[in-house]
Amino acid sequence: GREDSRGKSALYVRSQGDSNMPQPLQIEAGLLDRLEKLPAFTSQNIVHVYNPLIYAAETHQNYVKKWGGGRVRNLFVGMNPGPFGMSQNGVPFGDTRAVREWLKIEGHVLKPQLEHPKRQIEGLDCQRAEVSGTRFWGLMEEVCGAAGPAAFFRHNFVYTYCPLAFLTATGANVTPDKLAGAEKKPLLEACDEALGQIIALLKCDNVVCVGKFAMARARAATLLLGDETECNVCTIIHPSPASPQANKGWKETAKVQLEEAGVRLLGE
Repeated sequence: GREDSRGKSALYVRSQGDSNMPQPLQIEAGLLDRLEKLPAFTSQNIVHVYNPLIYAAETHQNYVKKWGGGRVRNLFVGMNPGPFGMSQNGVPFGDTRAVREWLKIEGHVLKPQLEHPKRQIEGLDCQRAEVSGTRFWGLMEEVCGAAGPAAFFRHNFVYTYCPLAFLTATGANVTPDKLAGAEKKPLLEACDEALGQIIALLKCDNVVCVGKFAMARARAATLLLGDETECNVCTIIHPSPASPQANKGWKETAKVQLEEAGVRLLGE
C-alpha cells in the first residue's frame, strides 16, 4: 500500500504563536500544515512518502535548537532527504557518523506510519553511510578543525528545501524535480514560501545552494521576497555519488566554487 507519513505530530507544536519554539521550527510547522493538505503523490510510481520532520521530529528539532541561532552569513540549502541521511534522523545531509560524532545530535526517532520494507528507518542507529552527507559535513569538519561545529554554525546554517522523501516500490528515491507537474506545483509553492521566510529570518548574505534544483528554488524564493532581500544566491556542486563530477573530487570543486562566490565560512 502507498504510504503518506504526514499527519499530526505531538512533538511539533502547531501553534505558530508558541514563543518557546525557535522561529525556524515555527516556519516549518506552517509548512507542515500546508503539506498535509496536498493530494497524494502517485506520479513516477511513488508508493511511499516519508516526512522526517514528523517521525524524526525530536532529532530534527534538537539540531535546530542546538545549531540554529539568529542571523547567519551563509545559508546552505539542500534539496530533500536522502534515504540514509535526513530520512533517518531529520538532520540535513544527515550521515549518521557526522550527526552523532561531529554535530553531537541525540534523540529518539520514531517509525513512519507505514514503513517501506527496503528503506527501513533506524534513526541514529543507521549503519549505512549517506555519501552526500559524508562529503558535505566532512568538508565543514575539515575547514573548522579543532574549533569544531560551533565555529561553523556561528556564521552558517543548513536547511533542507523540501522535507519529503518520495520512494518507489523498489526503494528508489524520486527527487522533487521529477514529480508530475500537477503534484509538483503546489509542493514547490509551499516550499518556496517557507524558504523565503527562512532567508528573511536569518538575514543571510549568501544563499549557497547545493545543486542546480536548490538554486532554481532559492531564486524563486528570493523573488517572492522582492526588494526585502539583497542576498547573493550561488551554488556548489551536489555531493551525490550519482554525480560523476562529484565523484572526481567534490571537496576540491566545492572549495573553489565557494571561494569564487565570495563565501567565507569562518571568521568575522
